[in-house]
Amino acid sequence: MKKRISILNVPINDVSLAETVAAAQAAARNGKRLRVVTANPEIICRAASEDGLRAAVTEADLVTADGVGVLWAARRLGQPLRERVTGIDLAQALFQAGESLGWRVFLLGGQPGVAAEAAARQAELYPGLVFAHAHGYFRPAEEAALTEQIRAFRPHILLAGLGAPRQEIWLNAHMDLASVTVGVGGALDVLAGRKKRAPLWMRRSGCEWLYRLAREPGRIRRQWILPLFVWRVIKEGPGRGRD
Repeated sequence: MKKRISILNVPINDVSLAETVAAAQAAARNGKRLRVVTANPEIICRAASEDGLRAAVTEADLVTADGVGVLWAARRLGQPLRERVTGIDLAQALFQAGESLGWRVFLLGGQPGVAAEAAARQAELYPGLVFAHAHGYFRPAEEAALTEQIRAFRPHILLAGLGAPRQEIWLNAHMDLASVTVGVGGALDVLAGRKKRAPLWMRRSGCEWLYRLAREPGRIRRQWILPLFVWRVIKEGPGRGRD
């Protein structure tokens, strides 16, 4: 799990989902801190030019490959990664791992009502977990009360679905709020049942992004960064991704 590669100067751990969950279990058990960034091509590209995001990513304890584009880039640079670890997959794996241990899980993010629905739905699926929640549309003046709410709950796991790069920067500034913190993007909508994931065969074949694009055509506005990511990786060339 110590092995890391570099994609466009962003460190990525060659870590499996099982290893990530094991690291989270160890942190929760020992009262340590573990901050996980699930890095997709957008995060990697933006980190090159945005200081706050770059610091949030490079200072994370684990940076996982979120997306087939990251796996492609690793292969292109001659440093293949074993598997991708997405925010939603990690969230669900953490729920399974923590249910028998009575973990406290705080869900932060989404529009008003999303985190509450996600908490209620997941509490039915994992009755051994204890959930608390707050939406992601808080104002700066409300942040102190929010952090106090989270701190008083003493979560083992804090999942922040605030969108990139906000969630990465915010968790980097508030890493003391939970044993394990993870930015999960739009995963709360899935956990709430408001959105569906791609069928398993599409996930395994690396086509989940296409499924999401078909269901949410508005996401096309975010895809402009993918050609830039590909061009930068090709320009970096093979053999330059070793850390």
